[in-house]
Amino acid sequence: MAIKRKKTTETTAKSKKKNKIMIQETTPPPSPESETPIRAIVCLKQIGDMKRFEDTEDCFILGFDPTEALVTSKLSLDKNQPLSDDVSIISEKGQVACRDFPHSRHLCSNFPFKTTPHESHCKMCYCYVCDTAAPCSYWTLFQHCNAENVDRWNNLRRNVKKQVPVAAATRCP
Repeated sequence: MAIKRKKTTETTAKSKKKNKIMIQETTPPPSPESETPIRAIVCLKQIGDMKRFEDTEDCFILGFDPTEALVTSKLSLDKNQPLSDDVSIISEKGQVACRDFPHSRHLCSNFPFKTTPHESHCKMCYCYVCDTAAPCSYWTLFQHCNAENVDRWNNLRRNVKKQVPVAAATRCP
């Protein structure tokens, strides 16, 4: 689209001259049907606008530093663990599968299997073998708290599933 600029002079009642620039389009703007690679890019001024434009725009410019709005006083690290140069998750959005939904004990994100006692469980944990809410009646007696996706436990799990459904839901072999 070509644009012509025309400088004009306007005289007011007080005899002061004012310069005025008029812009005239010499070609019409592209129609919505025409496929042009040129698109307007939006510059956002507030962090609140990000969510709205993320859903509708492919590209936009941030006119601010999005990390400035982050309140670092609310962030904390586990003092028992040494600091590392690896990536750290400082926030999350939405629900987490192995925390907010039912999961077997060895997949629990509240009580990581490698770093917490296996007898520990959250309200969403279930026994991998019995497929019932943790702790099952064999949680510590037959060490079902240690069950995970390995051959030994998979064989036991298959045997439990072969039992009559009512019996399988109430007890383990």
